Amino acid sequence: MTTITAVSAYDIRFPTSRFLDGSDAMNPDPDYSLAYCILSTSDGPEGHGFTFTLGRGTELCVHAIESLAPKLVGRTLDGISGDLAGFWRDMVGDSQIRWLGPEKGVVHLAAAALVNAVWDLLAKQAGQPLWRYLAAMSPEEIIAAIDFRHITDALPPERALAILRARLPANAERMAALKRDGHAAYTTSAGWLGYGDDKIRALASAAVADGWTAIKMKVGGSLADDIRRAGLLREILGSERILMTDANQVWEVEQAIEWVNALKPVDPYWIEEPVSPDDILGHARVRKGVAPVRVATGEHVHNRVMFKQFLQADAIDVVQLDSCRLGGVNEALAVLLLAAAFDKPVCPHAGGVGLCEYVQHLSFFDATCVRSSDEGRMIEHAGHLHEHFLDPITIERGRYRAPEKPGYSAEMKPESRAEYAFPDGAAWRGA
Repeated sequence: MTTITAVSAYDIRFPTSRFLDGSDAMNPDPDYSLAYCILSTSDGPEGHGFTFTLGRGTELCVHAIESLAPKLVGRTLDGISGDLAGFWRDMVGDSQIRWLGPEKGVVHLAAAALVNAVWDLLAKQAGQPLWRYLAAMSPEEIIAAIDFRHITDALPPERALAILRARLPANAERMAALKRDGHAAYTTSAGWLGYGDDKIRALASAAVADGWTAIKMKVGGSLADDIRRAGLLREILGSERILMTDANQVWEVEQAIEWVNALKPVDPYWIEEPVSPDDILGHARVRKGVAPVRVATGEHVHNRVMFKQFLQADAIDVVQLDSCRLGGVNEALAVLLLAAAFDKPVCPHAGGVGLCEYVQHLSFFDATCVRSSDEGRMIEHAGHLHEHFLDPITIERGRYRAPEKPGYSAEMKPESRAEYAFPDGAAWRGA
């Protein structure tokens, strides 16, 4: 019987601020970082998980992982898999630690790292990539992995079960198509706010040549600059390709409406995070004021309850769940089913180190077992730091190829963990 015997936590940071990779209106100088954990076991593989951060403060998530770790040590994988929802409640519902959230912030990010590491371990033990491990679970088993507290008014378990059962007959056909054709994607790598026009032009032209049909640009610094940069990208993309915009929460509600309407001549597909991620009613006003431009939000929506309210208020068009902002796989499953119940496309957030590796599994499972249509469903792609993972994403002609190695694609190369460990790794010495 496989038992979790120890949890180790690490602060890993990449100096992406030196090249302005990842820069946007709210985060001008991010250092892509991970609060990373490894679960050791008595007789099986290790489980690897992480939560994404932007540099300073990563140590807080590491300490929170260490605070939650005793809740995992000594557990058996059979015990966890036999009560997945109960396991998740234990991880996010500690009666003392949860006071620091509840189910949000540093504690929830730390819980996500540990929960995701457990799912990595379960999939490795089964010898399957996570998306196929999930797809092999029965609808009843998926439902048993979800905590439906606080969302039953929008998604009772029987409704979620009906969605999964309705998709079941076509699952094998969907899986075969995904393995053959991959999954639609868009790239963010050409449009960071700190990039100059020449760099944007070169990167966007290369992306189009590589087969990308959708590119996202960051906005919100200067309206004149945004109009110029958007026009440059639209010229390169032509009228047939998709251009998204992302403000990273920088605007007030009325400002967002005015700014997006000023960008309409370049035909933006969506505006992402136009206002504070906590402002559900503000999103609803923006959505009404900028139509037919879609409103997309989710990378800072910290739990299934907030997503429920966004959907009930009809405040967003696109659900952008984040694999670490939510409390790991269990809560991501709840949000996938909420989106299906409200017929909204899920396009996960993946603009950060390791996030592409994570969310591809969620989208491939969504495509196989949950959603009723592929229309408007895309996985974000950011072309940075994949070389540090043992099972990096594979992109061909602007589409994700199905991951095949067992696990959640979360495991970093040991040499990368050592080089970018903060503050003593070689990449940080003398910085």
